[in-house]
Amino acid sequence: MQTKILLLGLWMICCSKVVCQAQNASKGDIFIKNAQVLTITNGLLENTDVLVQDGIIRQIGSGLRAPDGIPSIDATGKYLMPGIIDAHSHLALEVINEASSPITAEVKMEDVIDPFDVSIYRALAGGTTISHAMHGSANAIGGQNITLKHRYGTRDPDQLIMKEAPRTIKFALGENPTRVHGRGKNLQPRSRMGVEAVIRNGFEEALQYKKVWDDWNASGNDSKKQQIPPVYSSRLETLVAILEGEIIIHCHSYRADEIYMLIQVCQEYGIDKIVFSHVNEGFKVAPELAKYTMGASVFADWWAYKFEVYYSTAYNAAILTKNGVVTSINSDSDELIRHLYHEAAKTQRYGGLTDDEALALITINPAKQLGIAEQVGSIEVGKQADLVLFDKHPLSIYAIPQMTWVDGVKYFDRENDAADQRLKVDPEETLEPIFLHTEHHNCMRDVDFYFTGFGRNLFGHRH
Repeated sequence: MQTKILLLGLWMICCSKVVCQAQNASKGDIFIKNAQVLTITNGLLENTDVLVQDGIIRQIGSGLRAPDGIPSIDATGKYLMPGIIDAHSHLALEVINEASSPITAEVKMEDVIDPFDVSIYRALAGGTTISHAMHGSANAIGGQNITLKHRYGTRDPDQLIMKEAPRTIKFALGENPTRVHGRGKNLQPRSRMGVEAVIRNGFEEALQYKKVWDDWNASGNDSKKQQIPPVYSSRLETLVAILEGEIIIHCHSYRADEIYMLIQVCQEYGIDKIVFSHVNEGFKVAPELAKYTMGASVFADWWAYKFEVYYSTAYNAAILTKNGVVTSINSDSDELIRHLYHEAAKTQRYGGLTDDEALALITINPAKQLGIAEQVGSIEVGKQADLVLFDKHPLSIYAIPQMTWVDGVKYFDRENDAADQRLKVDPEETLEPIFLHTEHHNCMRDVDFYFTGFGRNLFGHRH
């Protein structure tokens, strides 16, 4: 017992100051003075102070004084901006495709959050404070997503969930569901029109399910005693919630024709809470996206990695923005999430967006798409203090994040953090090399491929 206590004590000493603080504090106080404050919604405020108390931005102005006991940071010459928000991510999740059926609306990403994923810390090191952890795209209607705050250091998955965020769900169009179910299992959908049919059939079944329950609930107590209640379905309950506007759809999509198709389907069923992800041909239907949806979350310059994504342009985000579409730039990658500010800057080269327009793509716009713009996405009094401090303007290729706060708690400090921030691995421990020999085991056939450079790159990207 004494040995265990000693080892625990040594671990706590070796643990970085930032991570240990994170386990014990969910709200923080900080006074940042003399910063170049990029508010996003109110332009650039030069040589400005920001006071954070209990995780909330309380004051913004020049010449403010910090209350006693609140730590102060001199940010002279540095740039303070809201924490970056990634509207399409699979961070802190594993095995994110429930590919057993074209509709799996009953499964939830909140049940499989991994708080030990060191990619959360690496995202913080890139200034990203919130990510939208999504189901995969194997299903026409996939599982329910979850919005995460990057409170790295906790061992409780529930502490990563942003409680204020509304429910969201993953839809997918095109080759992914047709390949998995059509070609893979000879099930509907095998074609793009089959994807539409699956979604329509799901909505129709949900309407019938709702009517049966409404009729049963409307019957008198005496009648209920004589009737068996309808069969409960978590899947159909979720689809009903979509139809009633309680859940935001985030839909994997590429081609303009199928984007427009789902817009029409949603209009028919009275659904207006939908965001399209990837949206490589979104520039073709920009007016429709602006009028009928909550926006488009796009890549800055990814395309041609499979057949349906051959046609795109690096001007996509700028075209959508200029047409009034609420546009964000997402990562869909545990690597790209670390430098979304670089991805936003590409829109100034391809489209000439202003600083505010470019930075909105990774702050207030994804906040709007996730339904959390009242809480985060800009530096305003009353909002949650998710902040990142850069040494240079964040749209400069030379900019490097210096500190990152979530709810006023500092989770990343470039100067003071330990080099290795993994929670479950001792960086000083030496392990014997491990070799996989699989040629005689059919159940592990081809597993070696995943450990080649090409295999890792191919399967490391999960759209």
